[in-house]
Parts: sequence; structure tokens; C-alpha cells
Amino acid sequence: MKFTIQKDRLVESVQDVLKAVSSRTTIPILTGIKIVASDEGVSLTGSDSDISIESFIPKEDGDLEIVTIDRPGSIVLQARFFSEIVKKLPMSTVEIEVQNQYLTIIRSGKAEFNLNGLDASEYPLLPQIEEHHAFQIPTDLLKNLIRQTVFAVSTSETRPILTGVNWNVSGGELICTATDSHRLALRKAKLDISEDSSYNVVIPGKSLTELSKILDDHQELVDIVITETQVLFKTKNVLFFSRLLDGNYPDTNRLIPQESKTNLIVNTKEFLQAIDRASLLAREGRNNVVKLSASASESIEISSNSPEIGKVVETVNAEQIEGEDLKISFSPKYMLDALKVLEGEDIHVSFTGAMRPFLIRTPNDDSIVQLILPVRTY
Repeated sequence: MKFTIQKDRLVESVQDVLKAVSSRTTIPILTGIKIVASDEGVSLTGSDSDISIESFIPKEDGDLEIVTIDRPGSIVLQARFFSEIVKKLPMSTVEIEVQNQYLTIIRSGKAEFNLNGLDASEYPLLPQIEEHHAFQIPTDLLKNLIRQTVFAVSTSETRPILTGVNWNVSGGELICTATDSHRLALRKAKLDISEDSSYNVVIPGKSLTELSKILDDHQELVDIVITETQVLFKTKNVLFFSRLLDGNYPDTNRLIPQESKTNLIVNTKEFLQAIDRASLLAREGRNNVVKLSASASESIEISSNSPEIGKVVETVNAEQIEGEDLKISFSPKYMLDALKVLEGEDIHVSFTGAMRPFLIRTPNDDSIVQLILPVRTY
């Protein structure tokens, strides 16, 4: 194998596939990146057997020549060393040549590296997925769906199913739900898909986080193919495979209260900043809670009390308060996480009592719902 390639395109592809490479794998060859040069261009693959990413660099992009292939072939190179080397090469082009015994020479300007490679035929094959069940989502919407839900997945392995986001497609709509059993994030989106297509799968939160880092901010469509065990996200030059989590996702619909006793509409930024300030004293010790009290006098009191350190009280003007007086305590981290992903100047918070879950939404928009369980304080 021998080819010459534009360094910046190689670095970009290496960074993408590196997101799937784990140093803690039980299969030694998976600590490497597989490189295949063919007449069409160069493809790089990284995998940790949960996530697999393939990035393709075409020979030409418009009028620009990116790769010159002298001899097609393949090799697996140690990901950690290869990625560091290509980043630091001196010139704008890189030549990679594989000689006998998988010895690989990387040249750029006056720099020359010799790396010991591995036989690419030993590298596990990517899942074979038939693509006739694909649907499409614009890239920017997909990034939002991930951003507005993935933060609420569980980080504990005691219930593995909760470490993923539930994707439920039915009636031409996608509903993404994440919960760690203390809070819940839900986001709906209409899809351009036939009404009778239906899927109900759980995608690991880690996979979605890594996918989001690879996606560019643009309007292009991402093809999504779901099978029984795998999901494939396909963009112009990247294939992103992830395994699905086994098991049934809990029915979260019954957690969402249908009625409310107290409703607030408040400026998102003011509310977020007041809770952020109150959380400064709430971080210490076990007393990691912020209290909110609301009465019909059109103002909300946010407070936090840490006996060893001190206390903070702040009044926030509400644009609207309806219903019963209320005192409630909650985790400031959960509240801040939820507020940061809501879009819009104002938020609508609905409570059904001091010990019942409460909902945070944007007024007149039910496509995104955040739910938080209060903290019991005595």
C-alpha cells in the first residue's frame, strides 16, 4: 500500500474515528485504526465493539485532489501513536507506505516515522446492515435531539437500560426520552417517514454523545438505519454504528403529571442565574438542595441554606403565578441542566405539590419537556 494525502483531511478523519477507539479493550487489534486505500479513496475505521466509526476520504473533492493512490492495500496502526504523529507532521501532505512485515513508513517534508503495523484482515468486520429501512433527520435537528436529552441518562450501571436514550418512532413522530429515575428529558420531532414505520430502541448515551461531536453544524440530512441490535447513522463521508441496549425501557408516560396545582411563567435567564447563585452554597456537604417558594404575590423566592457556611435568599419576579402557594426543594444541578437546553426567553414550570415531580417547558411548545423529582427536606 502506498498513497499521498492532504494532511488536514487525514487529521480530521483520524480525530473522528479515534472517538470509537478504547485503550481498555480486550481485543488488542481494536487499539488500532484500520486504514484501507482503494481506487476510490482512503477509509479509516475505529471501533471498541460497542461503537464503530468509518470515515471515508474521497480521491477528489470538487476540483481539489485530496488523495493520490500509488498502490491499494490496508494496514492497522496503533491509534494513539498514529494520531499524535499525523497531527504534528510538518508539511501539508503526508505519504504513507506499507512495506514487508507490515512496516509502515509515514513521510512528510523531512520527517519520517516507521511504525509497526498489524494485518488488516484480522480486524473485525463492521456490522452488515441492509439499508432499505432508512429514515432521515437534518443534522442540526439530530444534534438538538441529542443535546436536549442525553444529559439525563443514568451514569450508574445498576440499571443498564437507563444509560441509554429511548427512541420511539410511530405515527410519523420520533420521541426521545432519557431518565436516571430522578429526572427525565423528553423531546419530540416530526419525521418525514411513513405513518406505519415504527421502532422502539434504546441507544447508549455514550454513543449519542460521540456522534454529536462528529456531526457538523449544517442542514444536511443524516440517514438512520435501525436493526434489532444496531443503529447506523450515515452522513456524506462517515458511517457511525452503535450497538443497541438490550431490555425494555420503562413506561415513562405515567410519570408525567397531567394536571398541575401551581404554575409559573418566568424569564429563563433570570431564573437560571438565580438558581446558579443559590447553588454556590448548596454544593457543600449533603445539603445539596435549593428551595423555591411561590405565592400569588407575583414573586418567587429562591434560597439555599448550608448551616456551616451561611445562606442565600433571592427574589425573582415572575411574569405569571397561578394556583396554590408552594414550597419545594430540588437539586440545583438537575434544574440548571434542564434550563440550559430549553430554547426561548420564558419558561413555564408546573407543580402538582411539594413531593410530586414538576415539569419545565417552553410556553406553548410541547415538543420538549423536562421533569424533575423534588428532594424531601425536613
